[in-house]
Amino acid sequence: MSANYNQATQEPNNPPAAKFSPFTHERLYSLDALRGFDMFWIMGAEEIFHSLYKSTNSPFWFVFSNQFTHPGWNGFHLYDLIFPLFLFLAGVATPYSVGRELSKGSSREKLMLRVIKRAVILILLGIVVNNGLKIMPLSEYRYASVLGRIGIAYMFANIIYLYSKQTAQIVWFWGLIIGYWLLLKFTSAPGFHPGDLTMEGNFASYMDRIIMPGKLYLGIHDPEGLFSTIPAISTGLLGILAGSLLKHGGRSKEKKALYLALAGIISLVLAQIWNLDFPINKNLWSSSFVLHVGGLSLLLLSFFYYIIDVLGYKSWAFFFKVIGMNSILIYISGHFIKWEYTTNGFLGWVGQLAGDPFGAVVMAVCFVLVKWVFLYFLYKKNVFLRV
Repeated sequence: MSANYNQATQEPNNPPAAKFSPFTHERLYSLDALRGFDMFWIMGAEEIFHSLYKSTNSPFWFVFSNQFTHPGWNGFHLYDLIFPLFLFLAGVATPYSVGRELSKGSSREKLMLRVIKRAVILILLGIVVNNGLKIMPLSEYRYASVLGRIGIAYMFANIIYLYSKQTAQIVWFWGLIIGYWLLLKFTSAPGFHPGDLTMEGNFASYMDRIIMPGKLYLGIHDPEGLFSTIPAISTGLLGILAGSLLKHGGRSKEKKALYLALAGIISLVLAQIWNLDFPINKNLWSSSFVLHVGGLSLLLLSFFYYIIDVLGYKSWAFFFKVIGMNSILIYISGHFIKWEYTTNGFLGWVGQLAGDPFGAVVMAVCFVLVKWVFLYFLYKKNVFLRV
């Protein structure tokens, strides 16, 4: 297993593997579409709303633009959902990938090694994305990353899946987020009162300052730090539980969609209650954050699954599926390809024709379009980045 380009042998509408699951053969169209919908917002779509606000200075567009920023510390904006939704969907794919290999007779040990290798590859890719291919002192590297957290959380969630039954997986899900809450509630950085949840005083950031090599993103804190990856494992586990329901639920597709939606609503309610004591906080990946983004992820999965896989309306989601089939590639591409240069080179005249004040909005749309055409070309050629 390696991080490289692979030429698929199947037709484009039935490629061999999910981006986060080279074992996958049985696919959910809705899973690829939702993954693509998730990645759509960080491949440039968010800039469309920022440009609309800048061009109009309208309070209406400010509301949307503001949702595509991250809060300073506590709180939640829709932009905070992109990362955990991706991890959740990686978990949803597990019963269709690792589970399939288990049913075919592959040993747990063999599959565990493949999962570990994937985690290592993602950690290394994350380091490259953060720092580029530069030679510099090890102390100047930032080792924590989005891809690294996905790799580690996905790895532990899959190991739990491989070696435990569903009841135990549910226990692990709750045990990790309750344990994390209790740990941060009764501890703190030296010199702060127990339960301090400020950036300086919380125990998770303090532990990262001690155990993480190199530099942290914010000096005293890293939003993808090692310690706060513990509750992120539960995000992956929630996806695995959702995927198991879809694959092995033994119920009608309609009821599966309904159960996902009900679970999402319950999760959102519990998140708001927990928020009173342990604030929703992406930087700490707080337990209330796990439930909040988990609830939203379940609702989105329920909606996409019902519309696409139950009712059979697929054509509208093709745009997102093309993105979802090469999600890792489009995520890392911005660090190696000058997409703005390419967009201006091919479509700069479109922005000039639009003129002020909406030229920037038009170019933001063109920016996304250029990326999508690139992904569509790869899709038609059956070329996918497999990790």
